[in-house]
Amino acid sequence: MSRKILVVEDNPDNMKLVTWILEDDHYEVTGVCSGEACLEQVQRDTYDAVLMDISLPGIDGKEATRRLRAMDQFRALPIIALTAHAIKGEDDDIRAAGVTDLITKPLDEDQLLKRLRELMT
Repeated sequence: MSRKILVVEDNPDNMKLVTWILEDDHYEVTGVCSGEACLEQVQRDTYDAVLMDISLPGIDGKEATRRLRAMDQFRALPIIALTAHAIKGEDDDIRAAGVTDLITKPLDEDQLLKRLRELMT
């Protein structure tokens, strides 16, 4: 049985890359392009993890994560932030929003897959 991952990413090229990486490793991927769509999608289906871009139009990844964490059923859901923001203070703000882990872009495929495996065991 494959694991289901929700990818929240507004950049089409990044979405294709992440989807390709995950599907190549036998994950079932659903992609959405906004924080609002993420909050709707998690109510429709069950996911083993969320990969959350931080810079999103409308509700950004930090706010979407805070809203997920406010709901009992998503408090333990692994949420990995994917961000190009590597500034120390920004990392602290992202982690404070409730993400499980943070991976900076450009993505390291091996690092991403290793973290997913660790979080979903």
